[in-house]
Amino acid sequence: MLNLDFSVFPVLVTERLILRQLNNDDTNELFFLRSDENVLRLIGKEPAKDIKEVEELLTRVNESIRQAESIMWGIALDSVPDKIIGTICFWNIVKQHHRAEIGYLLHPDHWRKGLMKEAIFKVLDYGFSNMKLHSVEARIKAGNSPSAAVLEATGFVQEGYLKEEYYFNEKFYDSVIYSRLQ
Repeated sequence: MLNLDFSVFPVLVTERLILRQLNNDDTNELFFLRSDENVLRLIGKEPAKDIKEVEELLTRVNESIRQAESIMWGIALDSVPDKIIGTICFWNIVKQHHRAEIGYLLHPDHWRKGLMKEAIFKVLDYGFSNMKLHSVEARIKAGNSPSAAVLEATGFVQEGYLKEEYYFNEKFYDSVIYSRLQ
């Protein structure tokens, strides 16, 4: 069984990015990511109503990190480390099976620049090497071809297709399940 400890938050650095812990100064950028129609239509989430809702989310995220139930990094360009452009996380961690789900969001201004691919590779390395994960799963909305492409480019393979798995905006949507082994 995994024995996770995030009491010292792992800051990860890539060629162009700093993956760091989210803090209260990130609420405006996090609010944008959690309320922008272009971002949300790809993941099937209801928009955040206000900053207070994002502050509450941040509190829950940090408590989950403290409890070693999940971990979320803010993604920042190394040239502007104080401003996040996205998030990436391991959640739905199943310690008994050394498994976690990866999730990510990126500001539309930074799409198609290879940044999420860079972040995923770094987080996977941390997950496999430091957290001792054996497998990582990703669930994406069917038809989200940019996300499918970045998952495949980082070594994930499609394992399943769930018809009408979730309900969003008065409609049922299918999900595609990807997985990557260590």
